[in-house]
Amino acid sequence: MRLGIALALLALPLPAFAQIAPQDDAIVVQGRLEKLSHWREAETDHVVVTSDGSEAELCRIAHNLERLHFLLSVLLGRVDQPDDTRKLRVTLVGDSREFDAMGLRNLRFTPGPWRSGFEVQGYYDPREDGPVLAATRYDTRVQLERGTSLAGLLPDLIRATSGGAPDPTANNAGLSAHLAGPIGTSAGFAKKDDPFAVAVNEVWVPVAAEGRIYAAFARNWLLTHFPNAYPRWYVDGFGELFATIEVKGDGQISYGRAPEGYARVLNSVHGAPVKEVLTGDYPAKSSADSRWTPFHAWALAHMLFFDEARRPQLRAYLAEIAAGKAPAQAAAAFGDLDQLQRDLAAWDNRKMPYERMTYPAERVAEPMVRQLTEGEAAFVKGRLELGSRVALPSAARDAWLRDLRKDTARYPANLQAQLLLAEAECRSGNAPECLTASDRALATDPNNSDARAWRGSALLAQALAAPTAERAMRLKAARAEIARANRADPDNPLPLLAYYRSFAEAGEAPPDLAIEGLMKAVDTVPTAPGPRLLLGEAFVRRGNSAAARRALLPVANGAYETPERVRAQALLAGEVTG
Repeated sequence: MRLGIALALLALPLPAFAQIAPQDDAIVVQGRLEKLSHWREAETDHVVVTSDGSEAELCRIAHNLERLHFLLSVLLGRVDQPDDTRKLRVTLVGDSREFDAMGLRNLRFTPGPWRSGFEVQGYYDPREDGPVLAATRYDTRVQLERGTSLAGLLPDLIRATSGGAPDPTANNAGLSAHLAGPIGTSAGFAKKDDPFAVAVNEVWVPVAAEGRIYAAFARNWLLTHFPNAYPRWYVDGFGELFATIEVKGDGQISYGRAPEGYARVLNSVHGAPVKEVLTGDYPAKSSADSRWTPFHAWALAHMLFFDEARRPQLRAYLAEIAAGKAPAQAAAAFGDLDQLQRDLAAWDNRKMPYERMTYPAERVAEPMVRQLTEGEAAFVKGRLELGSRVALPSAARDAWLRDLRKDTARYPANLQAQLLLAEAECRSGNAPECLTASDRALATDPNNSDARAWRGSALLAQALAAPTAERAMRLKAARAEIARANRADPDNPLPLLAYYRSFAEAGEAPPDLAIEGLMKAVDTVPTAPGPRLLLGEAFVRRGNSAAARRALLPVANGAYETPERVRAQALLAGEVTG
């Protein structure tokens, strides 16, 4: 584990129990029957995975994600350290068409930019109540080179398909090979109404769905446990490095293997110059239709991780960026970047190393699985959609809200449905509707911390809009409700954030207790830029510039664009005072 020791220096809800379905595929919920759905949820110590696929697939992926968590903890020196962060919630959704139908927009995740065709579907949102990830369950493939169309070249085959006699001398091997087995849902046919518009000698590369899930998990792990400012290529490359983990049943896990089709991609797509990537010029100067792919990100990260001479340079480069230096300045840590380019080319032409780790199987427990009810399953996709829908222009957002209200009205006693509606209403500025949905959720579970937090947030919004004579009394009532939410679950970040906002948004100086709660919320959801921005603003108001800088740098100079970035940069530049 020599590499593992070095890697440590590179990066500065209730448990679910197995559920046995009663007869007639139904369970009793508050005196009535509710049918079980085909959705299942698997929970481990560090991840919750929801899927509408097979139970075997769900368990394998959830178990492998927990294994990956353990591997990363070993490599980066976090084994057995306290971990109070919120679990990553992963949702696996059918095929590409079903995924597209949700219309998810990544507001805080902008990888690449990748060459056209490599934008594999995925959704990641580092939310204030914990990060969420969504991905398709099906493998896809990317076309690297177009082939030769067979349309008009096989008259005998066309005649045979139309009922005529086939030509026994015709060589149809190429066509048979093409038709034999498209990967996942990507058939690759040219036209739906032309079954003979098929090409031969095409060059494709497979993209494994599980690899995308493991890469996304690794990125979230890095940003959760080492929340620094990073260049985008590094976070992308870090994820790709662990996308190809291989797990064996005898307690072995390996990482660092080259992805399938790696040589084909690098032969077909000449990568962007390393100098432009390391200095940050490439994402700014080039379009997504250019020369950078996840395979190139893997190659650069792989060499810098595994090469004994380059690893200390990578460490110094990342430390400079974490301290606020521009990538162009930090790149000096690598010395001659032209030589680095030559070294990368030579690295590609050799047998590249990987590492295998053996671990005690009992350190990575099997996931606990339960089947969701139809009421719970009805809002799995709505929960994902919420993040981008509330950021839409008001007309589009309100149309979505109207549909959500109709759907949740069918399940008035469903806790998750009412919590989803309460959050959507509160985040859309509809305090009375948020209060109503929160009360419905509390009727189902009187001690639910999320429900009380949203109720307190609704009361806060009403207090801020109240006449001056009523404001103090209403603020006191809102804070009392928020305090009840905190007592119900002291580790829940939502009440901690609401309590701080009850002072900041009222124009009052937040007391020390509110600042401490905000700091705890940041520690609980380190990837969420919103709480970090609030903390930076709080430190700016108190004149603590060093603490403000530490809080704001991951937002201002982080790997991915976020709506919070501009204000964080302005605060760091001293253009605003909090």
